[in-house]
Amino acid sequence: MTYISLTWEVNDTASNSYTYRIEVVNGTSIRNLTSTVTTTNITELMPGTFYNFTVIAVVNDDETEGEGLSIGLYTSKSQFLAALFLVACNFFVHLRALPTYVRIIIQYYSMSAAWLQIMFVLYGIRKCGCGSSFFISLSCQIVVLPFTEPSPVQDLKVEYVGAEKVSLTWAVNTTASSSYTYRIEVVSGTFDKNLTSTVTTTKITELFPGTMYNFTVFAVAADGQTEGEAMSISLYTIPAVVNSFHCEPVAKQSSLMLKWECPSGNNSGFKIKIFNDTWEKEEWAPSCMREGSEETFRTLSLDYFRTYVVTIATLSNSSESRPVQQMCNTSITDPPAPSKAPLVKAVSHSSLSVEFSDFESVNGPLKAYAVMITTEEQGCGSLKSKLNNTYKDFKKRTTVTYVTYVIDTEQAKSPSFRSQNGTNIINVGKGNTMYAYENGPLIPLHSYRASIAGFTNITFTMADIIVGEDSYVSFSPCSEAVLLPQDPGVIAGAVIGCLLAILAVVSIGGFIFWRRRRKDKRNTEVSFSPIKSKIIKVENFESYFKKQQADSNCGFAEEYEELKSAGVHQPKFAAELAENRGKNRYNNVLPYDISRVKLSDQNSATDDYINANYMPGYNSKKAFIAAQGPLPSTIEDFWRMIWEKNIYSIVMLTKCVEQARTKCEQYWPDKQSKSYGDITVTMVSEVVLPEWTIRDFTVEKSNTPESHMVRQFHFTSWPDHGVPETTDLLINFRHLVHEYSSQNPIDSPTLVHCSAGVGRTGTFIAIDRLIQQIEMENTVDVYGVVYDLRMHRPLMVQTEDQYVFLNQCVMDIIKSQKDKKTDLIYQNMTAMAIYENFTPGPGFGKANGYHA
Repeated sequence: MTYISLTWEVNDTASNSYTYRIEVVNGTSIRNLTSTVTTTNITELMPGTFYNFTVIAVVNDDETEGEGLSIGLYTSKSQFLAALFLVACNFFVHLRALPTYVRIIIQYYSMSAAWLQIMFVLYGIRKCGCGSSFFISLSCQIVVLPFTEPSPVQDLKVEYVGAEKVSLTWAVNTTASSSYTYRIEVVSGTFDKNLTSTVTTTKITELFPGTMYNFTVFAVAADGQTEGEAMSISLYTIPAVVNSFHCEPVAKQSSLMLKWECPSGNNSGFKIKIFNDTWEKEEWAPSCMREGSEETFRTLSLDYFRTYVVTIATLSNSSESRPVQQMCNTSITDPPAPSKAPLVKAVSHSSLSVEFSDFESVNGPLKAYAVMITTEEQGCGSLKSKLNNTYKDFKKRTTVTYVTYVIDTEQAKSPSFRSQNGTNIINVGKGNTMYAYENGPLIPLHSYRASIAGFTNITFTMADIIVGEDSYVSFSPCSEAVLLPQDPGVIAGAVIGCLLAILAVVSIGGFIFWRRRRKDKRNTEVSFSPIKSKIIKVENFESYFKKQQADSNCGFAEEYEELKSAGVHQPKFAAELAENRGKNRYNNVLPYDISRVKLSDQNSATDDYINANYMPGYNSKKAFIAAQGPLPSTIEDFWRMIWEKNIYSIVMLTKCVEQARTKCEQYWPDKQSKSYGDITVTMVSEVVLPEWTIRDFTVEKSNTPESHMVRQFHFTSWPDHGVPETTDLLINFRHLVHEYSSQNPIDSPTLVHCSAGVGRTGTFIAIDRLIQQIEMENTVDVYGVVYDLRMHRPLMVQTEDQYVFLNQCVMDIIKSQKDKKTDLIYQNMTAMAIYENFTPGPGFGKANGYHA
């Protein structure tokens, strides 16, 4: 409990006989105390409570009382001494009768003043007679001490801690707390601020993340100054979350490079957690000082070609921020080198087969394989530096080790490159070319060894030569040496040498006579050589196919070798003109003059040139136009050809960019109409499917009222120099094109192009002719069809793989007919019906094409 001591003075000669009544008032509570002296101690008071104390002088009859003197104040838990001084208070009273009494009332009306000058109210002598005279002089000064202390704050707790905000609660165990306010002092180093609350909870904002703060709470009495005992608590705010967190693989390294922006506030570092389904690891990065600065951290070694979840949290003292998460992939690197050497077998006097298993893909997916040939008897080192060596270098004797074949892993999955036990088989010495590497014939009676290079990343120069230093590659051990047999022709030559000697005389005589007859004769006429063919009945094709497929497609390889010379004697004068050379995408793919497409002359005689040829179909010698993919400089000529030759269907068999190389310029508009010379093209629809895309265009020529529709069938699943993944993919696509094109005007050729306009283009045109031949004649002539195409445009069906694929398509078509007893040409009609939304009328558009 609390007590108060009071003192007072009475300047009266009769005061020695006085007693004093002290009245103590708190609200409705009143009690009276008695004192015989001018001081008293008042006990049993409530702390922090307002009381009014009135002191009244009582004469010795215990009844007559003077006027009282009052003082009001708050109690404190500690003992409070309130002194009431009546200083220099002199009464000069002249009276004739009745005792004198004085009443003095002190009214405390300013809580903020420590010293108050208060005028006393004086009530004079009552019942004074006439003529009585008196004089009163009063001067008083009162000292009022501060309020008593409120009860102390208790049970200070933290309700919430954030990066920039803290919530506090506390309690005060007293009934007088309703009149309290609270001061909250926030201190951190030199930072200091005060907040006020009227309740026992507060939210403190605008703090710095990751920073140590001391919070002190004071209870304040109603005077706004008197404070009780404080209670403090110290804590760290939560550190801020990192911003812009991302991760990058480190090239050819198994670590990750992490990057983020330094967060606001203070931090003691960063906790980094790296994990996946089976593994977890923690690392710590050092602290940063400057907010917004880019921070980097390189992790320790992980596994190559793996996906990890990476989280980062800001640390400060013992707390950490909410973690930020990213999915991160480590880099690929060289594949593990296989321990097993490839199996090499002699196939002929100039070729051999190389059989090998796939490399492991733990360090990244395999992109390609390269077959390397060497004549070194011992050792097989430093192969990486020899990846740029070609067959030509070998023939020039500048190297004994060279790359003879490069094959994409997707292409290697095709049946023509797979053995029955699932290994890869490459025939070396066939004469075909992949990229800039010629698979040239080997030399009889020489020994050769082979090694396989596996690539997770393969980089080429502009000349299609492998850049070993920029590629991710490893090598198999070299195989055992294989000795090629003697050329059978040499043996046969020795046997029949004598017969040839006998015939030599006759031959020489005949030759001299023939030369004389032709000496002055010049033949300037160019005509097609008679078409060669190998017609096979449908029912016999399966046995023929198996025979040709034996020994790694040896029979097909021989057929394809025979086709290489078809048409090569035909002139290409227009393509070789200096003015037209820049219009050719490839220098070795030039259109024959006899079948080239001629545009209308514009400004000069060479304006009629475009790298395109008419190609025979099953029913017409000009059923197709085979063209190269447009260059930036030939796009206008391309659309001019579409307009002038009345083309309604375009078959595009390449992507615009393949393996980071431009294969064809995008020659069509995306959304807005676009003009190509005096031809305006507008795309009106586009249907994108997994393997191909269908686009419809309107084509208009300026200054004419005419226009017509053109549909582009864009096949996107055919690798360059390769074949589609399955035969039915191309067969279905051909049905889609054929069904639409059959509705076009009879004099409208189908325009087919890839990049060069020979490999994929030739394969597509050939399969169209072969399907119709099977249906109409019940015979197959793959050799004859390809020969005919090559007589109209060079290199049609450009690779042996494409030639084998054609035969495989025919085999699958025949099997399908046999199994399903259906006409393959029409079995996909329902699936294709969604595209058939345009049928040109008989007089629709312009008709100035050619038809034979």
